[in-house]
Amino acid sequence: MAFDGITVACLAAELKKSLLNGRIHKIAQPETDELLLTCKGTSGVKKLSISASASLPYLYFTQQNKPSPLTAPSFCMLLRKHIGSARITDITQPGLERVLFIDLEHLNEMGDVCQKRLIVEIMGKHSNIIFCSQDGMILDSIKHVSSNMSSVREVLPGRRYFIPQTQDKLDPLTITEEQFIEKVCTRPMEIGKALYGTCTGISPVMANEICHLASLDGGAPALSLTDNEKLHLCRTFLRMMEQIKEGEFSPHMIYREGEPVEYSAFPMSQYESGYTAEPFDSISSLLETYYASRSTITRIRQKSADLRKIVQTALDRNRKKYQLQQKQLKDTGKKDRYKIYGELINTYGYGLEEGCKSFKALNYYTNEEITIPLDPNLTPMENSKRYFSRYNKLKRTQEALNQQIQETASEIQHLESIQTALEIALQENDLAQIKEELMDYGYIRRKYGKKQKMQGKSKPFHYISSDGYHMYVGKNNFQNEELTFKLATGNDWWFHAKQMPGSHVIVKSNNEELPDRTFEEAGQLAAYYSSGRGAPKVEIDYVQKKHVKKTPGAKPGFVIYYTNYSLVARPDISRIEECTT
Repeated sequence: MAFDGITVACLAAELKKSLLNGRIHKIAQPETDELLLTCKGTSGVKKLSISASASLPYLYFTQQNKPSPLTAPSFCMLLRKHIGSARITDITQPGLERVLFIDLEHLNEMGDVCQKRLIVEIMGKHSNIIFCSQDGMILDSIKHVSSNMSSVREVLPGRRYFIPQTQDKLDPLTITEEQFIEKVCTRPMEIGKALYGTCTGISPVMANEICHLASLDGGAPALSLTDNEKLHLCRTFLRMMEQIKEGEFSPHMIYREGEPVEYSAFPMSQYESGYTAEPFDSISSLLETYYASRSTITRIRQKSADLRKIVQTALDRNRKKYQLQQKQLKDTGKKDRYKIYGELINTYGYGLEEGCKSFKALNYYTNEEITIPLDPNLTPMENSKRYFSRYNKLKRTQEALNQQIQETASEIQHLESIQTALEIALQENDLAQIKEELMDYGYIRRKYGKKQKMQGKSKPFHYISSDGYHMYVGKNNFQNEELTFKLATGNDWWFHAKQMPGSHVIVKSNNEELPDRTFEEAGQLAAYYSSGRGAPKVEIDYVQKKHVKKTPGAKPGFVIYYTNYSLVARPDISRIEECTT
């Protein structure tokens, strides 16, 4: 999915309609590279979310609030100082660039009218939010770019703003028919690539869509086009550009098997069999539908990077240790042979000559003749003692290794369960509980002193089955423990993915017999919130809570059960209602 110049043009039209002559009411910076502007315009109060994230940049209207840091960052403070109640005088897009200019008018300390410009650049990893004076001088930016980072353009206070022209591309909104045929249709490459490689703001997906509308294969060579095909392609392209200039947009999302695969400011005709299209009233509602959940996941993955690294490092170390212990355990298999050697020397060694290096004897355990090595410098009795000593040492080693292997396997299981919890975490307080567990078990050193105040306590997922039964899903080991041994009562049902890390799922039965559909939905939750989420089907164990026990000294969330039922579930929870209260 591409946040291309056409998407920005659609956004510019929507923002201009809603915000023109409105005023900025609040400015917040919930993340280091994100702004949330609350504006009062002709259509009421609007929240504009702007992200310059390198991994997921976006801009759209939203209804959601995000918690801000207690101390506002310097860029946010600068904006509040200058444009805290500024009037929005214009919203424009230069050409079809992925850039949006928001022109603002405000009063300075002396009461004089001043002009400022907030520039939003949606350019992948080069995305930025830049605040400029009336003469185009940069006052500050949400991300500073020095000459060490870019040889093309510095984005620093005191530098003059300009849009970098890194490629010699044409403005598609002003291109003529002659220019199009000369520049696009004569390039020695595929038609689609020639389109987006020649014109600014055209993504590969939109280039292929234009080719499809012109009944052409976007993968065919541009030089193979006939004169009529060139003319038809050109006029199809120019017709779309006219729609952009007239603001005739119709946002659509394309789905495949319920998952969004593409979006556009126009209906997409290239997706046919197996795809469904959903129209949206506005480009903002479309972008929020797609980006809101994806942005949350991306942010949490960034914030959990350190925890994931700690867990992965500990996992790698324990897996190597487990392999080494298994190898050492295999070596202790020689112990029984040494015991037999000692016994046979005691039985048959009385007639051995001094300085003998070996002797043959009948192994009365197998009735086979074996050769026993001897140390010529030792007596038969001393050789026997040496073999018994080796046997006892290996026996002690085997006993210790069996215990160590069990502990290491338990450690690996624990770490894998934490790794799965990190994958399903959606909020910062979810990460806080996981971090607390890592500190409790010594993976992170606990810092003593003033504890940071949490925004709120992490709670388990809460779903309602189609038959009205409450289903709870633990997000981490602490929550799994609490759900199973505090929330659940004896006749409630407990679900878990078989022999793999995952969440405990509790279904409150109300002392009633559960319908089959509720069992299936609970199984789907257990499959989805497990390490088998990516598999087509997952085997699920389920049992009444009264049959689930905790062994003394076990890590949180680790239980045992002996009599259980099993079912196979798909890790798909799209049709299960989540309770948000």
